[in-house]
Amino acid sequence: MKTLPLSAARTLHLAAQGLLTPPRRKATKADVLDAIRRMAQLQIDTIHVVARSPYLVLFSRLGAYTPQWLDEHLAEGQLFEYWSHEACFVPIEDYGLLRHRMLDPSGMGWKYAAEWHKKYRKEIARLLEQIRANGPVRSADFVREAGKSNGWWDWKPEKRHLEVLFAIGQLMVAERRNFHRVYDLTERVLPGWNDQRDLQPAEAVAQEVLRRSCRALGVARADWVADYYRLPRRPYVDALHALADEGELIPVRVDGWKQDTYVHHEFAPLIDDAINGKLTSTVTTLLSPFDPVVWDRKRAAALFDFDYAIECYTPAAKRKYGYFVLPILSRGKLVGRADAKAHRTSGIFELKAVHLEPGVRVSGRLAADLQRAFQRCADWHGTPNVQITSAPEALLEALAAQESAEA
Repeated sequence: MKTLPLSAARTLHLAAQGLLTPPRRKATKADVLDAIRRMAQLQIDTIHVVARSPYLVLFSRLGAYTPQWLDEHLAEGQLFEYWSHEACFVPIEDYGLLRHRMLDPSGMGWKYAAEWHKKYRKEIARLLEQIRANGPVRSADFVREAGKSNGWWDWKPEKRHLEVLFAIGQLMVAERRNFHRVYDLTERVLPGWNDQRDLQPAEAVAQEVLRRSCRALGVARADWVADYYRLPRRPYVDALHALADEGELIPVRVDGWKQDTYVHHEFAPLIDDAINGKLTSTVTTLLSPFDPVVWDRKRAAALFDFDYAIECYTPAAKRKYGYFVLPILSRGKLVGRADAKAHRTSGIFELKAVHLEPGVRVSGRLAADLQRAFQRCADWHGTPNVQITSAPEALLEALAAQESAEA
């Protein structure tokens, strides 16, 4: 059994996530779908102080691309939306992996409003028939009687009805218009699917989901795999041992870890070069708070020694780093975080605060990498004027020296 330094485990994880090397050519529409397939799913979030999370996750991997391509893939049926990790875009070929959740949503917690469904079953059925007769709808198509909503807990009834029908798989998101969901009947969005013919046994699906999780992670541990698709919280030690016996996973040791660790067989050819340092990540980029690399706080801490929690839902006075803080990935390490905001009208990409992790040394190479990463992200947002409000003095000086050298 081979022993990996922690740096090699990081390299293999980033290789699996599509963050090993910067893009070598201009992105195409097909690259968007390929990147999502590599990650297995793309989490959705609506906050847009910078680009909305799904678009930013793709930018981190593809560089400058056309965000509309993601919307087009959904409308063209290459993707579908459902609760996988959280609300996610998922490749349409993986519909069967999540279909059992729709047919039995009892384990979905708050994502399926069981009591609401029970109380308003007739109204929900009536809404479904309305959509069947009249075509797709948006939540916005229904007038709110009591004024503006105060949040998800205060949704108008039709919005709640739509969410129930979505959770139980009777409605799908046919497209998004200005990022608003357009709901239609599942049989119209996915006419080729037949449960009796296409649905695999639940046990086989659970095994395949576990395989997908390990492949997307590259490096897997039993305490990590449940989180990726929000599988039931239970021990997965035996399940990973079984996948190793099948040749799906390669058992390894990682310096400093007591847990059994595995590398997905697809990345076995990279192991030796990762161990020897011949293969390393050369990417420097900003990540979304909902990027798979950081969405599991415990995994990010174990792999990168990076303690990350999004603070946009935390009262302002209690925030440590800022509202929408973007982790900074640089050459295989999470070296810092930036509280960013794209001021689209004025063309300014503001970094309200840049924080470097303890022990990160400001070098000329790091400054050059960060300057290019900040500028690329700013340009893609259409806000090319990068403005840093607060950062460590050493970094500000190095960035200024970098600008002078390039002038």
